[in-house]
Amino acid sequence: MSSPSSPSAGPRDWGTARLELRQISKRYPGVLANDQVNLKVMPGEIHAVLGENGAGKSTLMRIIYGATQADAGEMLWDGAVVTVANPAQARRLGIGMVFQHFSVFETLSVVENIALVLDTRFDLRNLATRVTELSQRHGLPLDPQRLVHSLSVGERQRLEILRCLLQDPRLLILDEPTSVLTPQAVQTLFDTLRRLASDGVSILYISHKLQEIQTLCDHATVMRGGRVTGEATPARETSASLARMMIGRELPVCEAPAYTGETGTVLEVRDLDHTPADPFGTRLQGINLSLRRGEILGIAGISGNGQAELLAALSGETPVRADAIRIGGRDVGALDAGERRALGLCFVPEERLGRGAVPSLSLWENGMLTAHARGLVRHGLVRFGAARDFARRCIEGFDVRCNGTEAPARSLSGGNLQKFIVGREILQEPKLMIVAQPTWGVDVGAAAFLRQTLIDLSRRGVAILVISEELEELFEISDRIAVLAQGRLSRAQPKAQTDALAIGLRMSGLEAATATEPADV
Repeated sequence: MSSPSSPSAGPRDWGTARLELRQISKRYPGVLANDQVNLKVMPGEIHAVLGENGAGKSTLMRIIYGATQADAGEMLWDGAVVTVANPAQARRLGIGMVFQHFSVFETLSVVENIALVLDTRFDLRNLATRVTELSQRHGLPLDPQRLVHSLSVGERQRLEILRCLLQDPRLLILDEPTSVLTPQAVQTLFDTLRRLASDGVSILYISHKLQEIQTLCDHATVMRGGRVTGEATPARETSASLARMMIGRELPVCEAPAYTGETGTVLEVRDLDHTPADPFGTRLQGINLSLRRGEILGIAGISGNGQAELLAALSGETPVRADAIRIGGRDVGALDAGERRALGLCFVPEERLGRGAVPSLSLWENGMLTAHARGLVRHGLVRFGAARDFARRCIEGFDVRCNGTEAPARSLSGGNLQKFIVGREILQEPKLMIVAQPTWGVDVGAAAFLRQTLIDLSRRGVAILVISEELEELFEISDRIAVLAQGRLSRAQPKAQTDALAIGLRMSGLEAATATEPADV
């Protein structure tokens, strides 16, 4: 069954393949990431690469981009065998890549980060003007002077995409490019990609959003366990059939028992006003919310509308007025993150590497970061056996596919790292859990697992606050939904009393969100 807005004509016949991979293999200690992979991409073709987290997709893309070297096989560019030794050589060939895990310098501005990848002479002021024009033309607004450390995840995604587009690529590799973009920005990006394809640019597209694949892509290669296991024309498939090809089984469906309206308010926010120190941050104005035991409250919103500031205030990273936030009836606005954790708060940040986990540390060491008070330290000394056992229970209980407790966090795929971080927090038996972008860049099977895990946790009496730009996700797991727009939070509504259209209008600011109403009690 074709998608109603599927590609109409597919790629033109441009002759020789723009890119061809033959028998590409890559092995890491304990893992065969790519096993004799063959792939061909024609000029003007939008080609999807599908697979679960850990299937070998990102490794293959990094080989094409020169960031990783294959152990065996060959790569042809416009019919000629080439060896791409590094990303700079790839860019000279005309290959650009948007990584799932951002490769930016936090202390530099947007325009300075873009300048670093340019191989030609430039004037920084003129480059900033070009960045502004390009961002406006493609519906990816971004201030070229902002420092990267002040950008939200969604804004960093825009930076990565703009940086690639400025290089006029002949092959554009996109690894989860829409994971934190709004529906409107996604549609604008798709229009841009279709224009590029019509001009002969080849596009390799990795996404776990199967409807996007059906809508945008001409052809799909499916990978599982490092091998190519099939090919498909996405417009002729259903989301269910594509999912079966990816994971080898039927897609799990989340089951959400009705919220019973348990008594006991766990989290209250009353008239929270906060102006961030960052001049590019979003001021929070009159934030009110309440969250009960056993309930999931979803907060929707476009990245950059105050999500980062609200998360920092709730988690304790940013102190606020003492009585603005209450946990379990106690004023906690002035308490730090550790003191709030002692009251039963657990937190999953939106940025996994760097915030949720330290890339170079092993999984057992990353478990220590937030769970050290769970018997992993005694008299100031690390109990190594207990720490490794904690990580092992997390790996086994949450199906984290990795090379054991000693595996560094950076070696895990995005979905497996997210399962570890979520598992680490759940094993601490929280009373209140705050989760940002729970399934960003996660494959369909892992996303269903994580969503069901949050639902099950809530029905055991844990209060859960979820901030996500995935409306489908919020409607699947939330009991009530509110919208954060321009630093103001709307009144939360039961999901049965609203719909995606109404929420989307509030997210985009086309329908004003009521920010001054009292919190639901």
